[in-house]
Amino acid sequence: MELFRPGISGDILFMDLDTSIVGSLADIASVKQLALMRDIYRPEGLQSSIMYLPEAVREQIWAEWIEQPQHWMDIYHKGGDQAFLEHFWLERASRWQNLLPGQIVSWKSHVRQALHDDESGNGSIPPGARVVIFHGKPRPWDIGW
Repeated sequence: MELFRPGISGDILFMDLDTSIVGSLADIASVKQLALMRDIYRPEGLQSSIMYLPEAVREQIWAEWIEQPQHWMDIYHKGGDQAFLEHFWLERASRWQNLLPGQIVSWKSHVRQALHDDESGNGSIPPGARVVIFHGKPRPWDIGW
């Protein structure tokens, strides 16, 4: 939640520490609008692995959070920051997958070698991908890249 604290000026392009950059970030950095991922497993939801956060939209999030942090943690303890942000931005945030199709991909859904009938991917990074999101296990340091 510190990303939203007043006093941090300018827009922020945020990526979780378990995100791998595999190409140019030029298109991603030029988005200049509130953008989050469509959740990989809940397509109607948001995922906070990579976010473009304009300065103007962060103030409301901080104000809501800091006013009653325990309240929000009690409500969203299982969904964490994603669920909290979804509460405010589900209808407002653009989705990376719509803005830049194929540039931000999931390790599990787009890259990992298929192990079960319900998974896809052939073990290689799709052409055009710029960022690979690792949500959950494995982590980038677990796969031997």
